[in-house]
Amino acid sequence: MAKVCWPYFDPEYENLSTRINPPRVSVDNISYRDCTLIKVDSVNKPGILLEVVQILTDLDLIITKAYISSDGGWFMDVFHVTDQQGNKITDNKTIDYIEKALGPNGHNMESVKTWPGKKVGVHSVGDHTAIELIGRDRPGLLSEISAVLANLQFNVATAEVWTHNSRIACVLYVNDNSTNRAVDDPTRLSVMEEQLKNILRGCEDDNKVGRTSFSMGFTHVDRRLHQMFFADRDYEGEVTTEVDYPPSFKPKITVERCEEKGYSVISVQCKDRAKLMFDIVCTLTDMQYVVFHATISSDGPYASQEYFIRHMDGCTLDTEGEKERVIKCLEAAIQRRVCEGLSLELCAKDRVGLLSEVTRVLRENGLSVSRAGVSTVGEQAYNVFYVRDASGNPVDVKTIEALSKEIKDTIKLNVKKVPTSAKAPEANGWAKTSFFFGNLLERFLA
Repeated sequence: MAKVCWPYFDPEYENLSTRINPPRVSVDNISYRDCTLIKVDSVNKPGILLEVVQILTDLDLIITKAYISSDGGWFMDVFHVTDQQGNKITDNKTIDYIEKALGPNGHNMESVKTWPGKKVGVHSVGDHTAIELIGRDRPGLLSEISAVLANLQFNVATAEVWTHNSRIACVLYVNDNSTNRAVDDPTRLSVMEEQLKNILRGCEDDNKVGRTSFSMGFTHVDRRLHQMFFADRDYEGEVTTEVDYPPSFKPKITVERCEEKGYSVISVQCKDRAKLMFDIVCTLTDMQYVVFHATISSDGPYASQEYFIRHMDGCTLDTEGEKERVIKCLEAAIQRRVCEGLSLELCAKDRVGLLSEVTRVLRENGLSVSRAGVSTVGEQAYNVFYVRDASGNPVDVKTIEALSKEIKDTIKLNVKKVPTSAKAPEANGWAKTSFFFGNLLERFLA
């Protein structure tokens, strides 16, 4: 790609432009019978599409259709959305949040205090310390990680864990059990960091096998997991994901050139699911591609997405190597969040060592965790684990029965088969398959 030098722009110019032309947001429940229409018009700026999609997916909204246009310095989006049950968005609080978050003052809602001066590997949000880990996955690894934290009297308030292509990435928010505040003792943090590195390193010396990866600033947790995997180059090599796609659902990604307008056109066809658009836009953004136009649609279990892009330097994808890399990265982004088989939803009173106890029981029953979400609301902890057996095969019914008997006295357990063709995971009254991070930050910063 040719290197382009951009002219200098005064940062205040963007603020002035936003003040003159503030974003306009419309939430329309009249035009369509089966969905809510959300329109966003604003001055174009880098990353704005990801910001909008991120807010909608954090609310667990399902994007059934979308039309994106950002030529000429103006950004215009139209989203057809429903809730997870396929209904319109009628809750006034949700509508008010959308209008405020996407409106003129939306940027003020995103300010999160960072803590410069912390040692590399740890930063704080509110009264919680954030820990990021990435390494080679193996059965029981999550149990070992949580045991280290429990032994050091760190309480895990929230965590998100993904695995892909024999790698594991997780973001954990912990606090000191004795103070219920962020951990600020350099000695304890150093001990924790060293023990976690040893666990991730395992018995091998190759840096690719196990290492820690932390950041000082705050970013969206799902986006951070994508960034960690991307930096880890999990898209390279032979894919070892357990997901066995039927031929009609296997992701099909093509890259072509639009000669007339000078765009590269990326077409994605795959099984539809929640947060699919976010995962794709997140990956394109982090690879420094700009989306100028896009069309998103879903038909039953299928999704079709088309993006007209250029690199930030104005170049298109002209070489086969560039095209192949984008295809591999998008395939990885789609597959990281996909889970088939069983999900275990557990609810219990929060306490230090709860995650360690639960993951130990899973390990002792021969279960391997492919993805996990941990959240805490008040005194209650809600954990969701997507599991297979240690060989990656579906879990035997007898194993689940034994597991239920072992934890029934202290933990409420709900076992579900993950739907193979639904747009969004099923949900019940007390647990979600992925915590709403916006609410989490509200509780941290209250």
